[in-house]
Amino acid sequence: MVNILPADTYTVINKSILTDNDRKILTMLYQPIIGAYACNLFFTLWMDLDKNEFMSSEETHHHLMTSTSLSLNEIVSAREKLEAIGLLKTFYKENVDSNNYIYELFSPVTPNEFFSHPVLNIVLYNSVGKKEYERIINYFKVPRINVNDYEDITKSFSDVYESSPSTVFENNLQNIRMNNKLGIRIEDKVDFELLLSSLPKETINEKTFTKDNKKLINDLAFIYNLDNDEIKNIVLSSLNERLMIDKTNLRKNARNYYQYQNNGKLPSLVYQNQPEYLRSPIGKDSKRAKMIYTFESISPYNFLKGKNNGAKPTDRDLKLIESLMVDLELRPAVINVLIDYVMRVNNKKLTKNFVETIASQWKRLNIETAEDAMNQALKESKKKSKVVSYKKKEVELPEWFGKDYQKEDLSSDEEKEMDDLLKEFK
Repeated sequence: MVNILPADTYTVINKSILTDNDRKILTMLYQPIIGAYACNLFFTLWMDLDKNEFMSSEETHHHLMTSTSLSLNEIVSAREKLEAIGLLKTFYKENVDSNNYIYELFSPVTPNEFFSHPVLNIVLYNSVGKKEYERIINYFKVPRINVNDYEDITKSFSDVYESSPSTVFENNLQNIRMNNKLGIRIEDKVDFELLLSSLPKETINEKTFTKDNKKLINDLAFIYNLDNDEIKNIVLSSLNERLMIDKTNLRKNARNYYQYQNNGKLPSLVYQNQPEYLRSPIGKDSKRAKMIYTFESISPYNFLKGKNNGAKPTDRDLKLIESLMVDLELRPAVINVLIDYVMRVNNKKLTKNFVETIASQWKRLNIETAEDAMNQALKESKKKSKVVSYKKKEVELPEWFGKDYQKEDLSSDEEKEMDDLLKEFK
């Protein structure tokens, strides 16, 4: 992770054609997802552009801090959200005196593209709720006007203009500004080699899994937290008579499957794991390091499920956990530590007010890693004279510990073993 300083310089480059309509799209569609800080940063970088709106002069990050009233950590966090959602690309160059950054701005997608997007559409719905989501959609809807009783008298180009001799010229389109959109990137969740080998050969052909189809399948697997077996059945039910994937049916079948498994509800964000760049280095062999790895490798949903002895978390608990991720923007590993700490000092209860009080404090302290959260929990427990000790005594770990929890749920035995391991917090 690059260490950024106020003296580090940056230049903004406009890779697109930004319009006033983009401001509405960013405020109404993107801001509920990325938050006000990230939106503010985008608008500030936009304002840094010179009069021809192509490239800014070189500025320092101190200027950016002053313009946005954000700390450097908040600027970096906001920048990463813009990068993740496809609005910004960042380049870095190390220099002797100060480092230099280039920030490339990209256009937001159109409302139609946004509401048709398999990821953005669902995340917006989860961020604002049904009522506000419907209000936003209605704002962008174009009214239909019945012109059946009217005659179309629109002139064509050839009706108005005639061809005439002219000088020969070369049409050089290089470097002409375009309305460029970066798009969002999602890490590979589906093992396509395994998926292809598990499908009957007579059900697919060489055109079944196009690049676009693979991207959509991976996006849906991310949104609905689907494993390879679940994706396999959804793909099979979405094939048409030509052995091609019907994208509309694929989306519909994935959504229906998820809702069937979750009592008609749409997916939430509680399945996310700790981002790679905020994880501790792998290699340490102490018990504490392995506990940190556990917090970082399991989503809040699976962690809470483990604390419930394998039972699915209640809707109330899930809503509380999701609010920590969406409203307070706490990291998954931090939420896992918070869940464990609260349940151990509060008689196994996740009391909403108690959880939110601690979560708000941790947010103000800018706690983003499992280790920092554990240290803060230890401080709090000492203040309350309730010992929550992170011991370093070495014990033999269960053999399931090295498994990849990002791709599979815990079995009941594994959940019990995980809970036994985390009793060290007592």
